[in-house]
Amino acid sequence: MADTLFMLPQSTGPARAAEAATQKQGPRDLAAAEEAAQAFESVFLAKMLEGMSTGLSGSVMSGGQAEDTWRSFMNDEYAKLVSRSGGVGVADAVLKAMLDAQEVG
Repeated sequence: MADTLFMLPQSTGPARAAEAATQKQGPRDLAAAEEAAQAFESVFLAKMLEGMSTGLSGSVMSGGQAEDTWRSFMNDEYAKLVSRSGGVGVADAVLKAMLDAQEVG
């Protein structure tokens, strides 16, 4: 009984859901789900950056005829970098939704 008084509360959220999914699915399936969630976050962030850079006056890359094309590549790479560096929480929410959907079905 004294042991129960000093137990730490179990964590909740995406980390706990991922741990539970590992027990049911296996690490390979979980890794694929995490990668898909991170890719989704990267695309989401790229679209956000695209919207933010549309109204910029002046040029980040010194202008030129193909600036719009190169700016989209730059936005994509920034989005991938942010997503790989921990992101903004979109990947965690998507992963949790994916894992929840698998438990229901």
